[in-house]
Order: sequence, then C-alpha cells, then structure tokens
Amino acid sequence: MLLFFDRFQNVFSRRMLPLVAATLIVSSATTAEPGDQAVSTDADSKTEAVATLAGGCFWCTEAVFERMRGVNDVVSGYIGGHVPNPTYEQVCGKKTGHAEAVEIYYDPTLTTYEELLEVFFKTHDPTTLNRQGNDEGPQYRSSVFYHDEQQQRIAEQYIAKLNESGEFDRPIVTKLEKATKFYPAEEYHQDYYRLNPNAGYCQAVVRHKVRKFNREFGDKIKKPE
Repeated sequence: MLLFFDRFQNVFSRRMLPLVAATLIVSSATTAEPGDQAVSTDADSKTEAVATLAGGCFWCTEAVFERMRGVNDVVSGYIGGHVPNPTYEQVCGKKTGHAEAVEIYYDPTLTTYEELLEVFFKTHDPTTLNRQGNDEGPQYRSSVFYHDEQQQRIAEQYIAKLNESGEFDRPIVTKLEKATKFYPAEEYHQDYYRLNPNAGYCQAVVRHKVRKFNREFGDKIKKPE
C-alpha cells in the first residue's frame, strides 16, 4: 500500500505541474546484467523538460528510459486519441486512437532531446507500421509526440538523417504528432518491469530491449548513488 501511495502521489503531482517550463519538450531478474536494475532517479534536479514517445508496449519503453542518465522519471500512459480518460481495455480495443506511450521527465543539462531520440530509435523498430514484434494495432504505433516546434524540427531532422544513413533496410514510418492530453496508465502498469522482472512478457521481450540499451549505451546508464 505504501508503494502504491508513493507512486500515485508522484504521478498525481506531475500531472499538476505546469508544462510551460518544458521548453524542450525494475527487483531485477536472477539473470540480470550490470545496468539491468533500475537505480534511483535524479530527484534533486531543478531543471526539467518533458519528451513523449511511443514505441510499442510502454512496459518496454519505460524500462529502457528509467535507467538512462539524466532521466528523472518515466510515466506510462495513453496519448493521441479521442476518448477521455481511456482504460487499458479500451485502448487495446483499437478504437480510441491512443498510443501506448511514455512521458519522460529529464534534465536537459545532463542529456538532450536528440540523445533521447537516439535511444528511442535504437531500442524499437521504427519501420513496422502499427506493430512491434507480436504486438499489433494502432496503440503500438511508433510516434514522437512533440511539445513544441523545436522538438518537431529536431525529430524531423533526426529521422531524415536515419533514412539517409541506411541504418534501416526499410523506410522509417514513425509518426510525428503534436502532443495532446496525456493520460497516465493504471497503477499496475507503472514501473512494470522493475516490479515484475520474471513475468513472461518481461523475460521474453522487455529484458532484451533493456539489455540492448545496456550494450549500445553503456555511457548513458545511471550510476548507482
């Protein structure tokens, strides 16, 4: 109950924070590798911006960014749809228009929006339309929900650079969508990998994305306090 209250209080307080300041806008498994376990957030940071990204199941995206240096908090939720206060069941029904996404609260003095995009595009497949692995539907689309023109421009340039580089053998289909109201997901979705590392989906899917982040971005892993 205490853990539930603490998390609820954290998510609630963030929903009340004005986003005007956002100018830019895991117990571990027994087989865990170094960096596999989430570490404490940079809670004392006085400078914070927000990025909103959708790259398939939000359990995966959240688990990756929770361990990134400069990230203070990650909240799983729903965005981009037309139904107010959607439930997980409604979103899974594919009729609300929402994507499973995460709001990433980060310190721009420690990491940049482009670095967030670099991790984002490295840890999911941006070339499959409305699909990530076996997860299929518009709620699993790859999208960057930009909060201002600067984020939009950075994302457009980054995607163009990736397409020109030939890093992917198919065109990137990631959408650029203007950020709308973000609805935090139900409590049991928050910190899902950290709290359920041995769940089947976590072992089969989430863990591999986390380990890819560890391999590709060892210099960006948070250091334990």
